[in-house]
Amino acid sequence: MGQHVSNDEEGGRPAWDNQVQFLLACIAYAVGLGNIWRFPYLAQTYGGGAFLIPYILMLVFEGVPLFLLELAVGQRLRQGSIGAWTKFHPYLGGIGIGSMVVSFMVGLYYNTIIAWCFWYICNSFTEPLPWNECPPNANLTAPVQECALSSATEYYWYRKTLNITPSITESGGIQVHILACIILAWLIVTACVIKGIASSGKVVYFTATFPYVVMFCFLVRGLTLPGSSTGLSYLFTPKLEVLSDPQIWLTAATQIFFSLSLAFGGMIAFSSYNPRDSDVEANTYIVAVTNSLTSLLATVVIFSVLGFKATVDFESCVSTNIEILLDYYDQPQGSISIAGYDAFLTEKHGSVLNGTTFHNLTECSVEKNLDEGASGTGLAFIVFAEAILRMPGSPFWSVLFFLMLLTLGLDSMFGNIEGVLTPLNDMGITKKMRNEYVVGIIVIVSFLVSLTFVQGSGNYWLDVFDKYAGSIPLLIIAFFELTTLSWIFG
Repeated sequence: MGQHVSNDEEGGRPAWDNQVQFLLACIAYAVGLGNIWRFPYLAQTYGGGAFLIPYILMLVFEGVPLFLLELAVGQRLRQGSIGAWTKFHPYLGGIGIGSMVVSFMVGLYYNTIIAWCFWYICNSFTEPLPWNECPPNANLTAPVQECALSSATEYYWYRKTLNITPSITESGGIQVHILACIILAWLIVTACVIKGIASSGKVVYFTATFPYVVMFCFLVRGLTLPGSSTGLSYLFTPKLEVLSDPQIWLTAATQIFFSLSLAFGGMIAFSSYNPRDSDVEANTYIVAVTNSLTSLLATVVIFSVLGFKATVDFESCVSTNIEILLDYYDQPQGSISIAGYDAFLTEKHGSVLNGTTFHNLTECSVEKNLDEGASGTGLAFIVFAEAILRMPGSPFWSVLFFLMLLTLGLDSMFGNIEGVLTPLNDMGITKKMRNEYVVGIIVIVSFLVSLTFVQGSGNYWLDVFDKYAGSIPLLIIAFFELTTLSWIFG
């Protein structure tokens, strides 16, 4: 390996130890939480396997060209987002400032998600898991009513973890346990980025590869669970008629844009530490293809486990209905099997639906369970957390899953911090102040602002940041990046 900081032709600019380190950093930055909890939901919502058609087309015609643009700009000009665009024209520095602000704001709520992961990891070392069942009420005579009306995992998420308030206007005060977790999260991020790429470049060897180890573990375990094939068949059965809906094409374009972390400035910052003769095209294809394949892998993992959960819930539902039928018809135990349930109702009432209605039974359906999809925090902290409960050795799988989310969040944080730090360095801030002090100031300011997210109303604020901080601003930034290179620079 080379030195952590090399002297190049620009006068001592830091450099990656090697190309593997650079590629791992880019892959770690691009592959984030969206690959795990957004892409599977979109594939489920927009036609299953049919969604892959617009997704791949958008990868080719939108994702790869924009990604190539950012890597080329950073590598050729050897500047962060502000310095690079200022070289095209002094008035274009606003593009870099916009990227820097977006990276700062997105980093705020990403670290909050890391804090939530810490909380779940710390509470995953018990058997059974704490979100396994509803707590008793004050009289110890029945479950808490709110929990009984929803589910144990939802209650644990909204009450025990977030202690969420009814609306964004009600603060609810600081939640001490989340405050402790977010302090820990910022301390770890600080330790990893305090030396710039000299420290974060080493950490990515672990954080970039560990999620794949976990995903492959879940893949093997998921595919061996009963009902996994049902989940995958449900997901990837193509509904080609949805391709006539413009929304699926817009959604695919948006997903490619965000999953490659375009317009954040982080990729420009990373590539600025590359040698000028590095193969930009090869780097682009490696990162873009790896990112998309990771989304597919995560989707298979998620829906193999959700298929298992749906099957277990279906069998539990049918078993409850069978108990009612056995009492009604005075049948001996075991005379109606789960496999023969439909046939029994059809024989007695002409159809399953008629029998269900006649006996006021719960409607049992695997597809209905799978239709109840969720994305974002709902998928990770409610749906998947509940699915883990059904798996043998659930504490082990819970620790693995939330560690995977933790490392994915840390990888994205490295890129977000670098998207703020590199432009500041290129503006000459570190000539007046040591790099460690600049990192410290960024982290302290970020921590103070992120206290917004540790209130009872914090989840509402996080949704606001998620919907507005990293959406329209990125599209505007990317538009001006393209305009600059295509029409101003030529």
